[in-house]
Amino acid sequence: MTEQDPRKDPDDWATGEEPATGPQLSYLETLARESGEEVPENLTKAEASRLIDELRKRSPRTD
Repeated sequence: MTEQDPRKDPDDWATGEEPATGPQLSYLETLARESGEEVPENLTKAEASRLIDELRKRSPRTD
């Protein structure tokens, strides 16, 4: 029996095209500041999730 990954791809989210949430944006601002990046405006939930994953890989906090 294999264990399946419960996480869905953000492209498959029913609400992925809705605007990013406050908590997503707050976390993105923190990660962006630590990584020397800028957070684009008007992100969707799916875009914010992908950017969070990308910036977490570069953040000194999550090394």
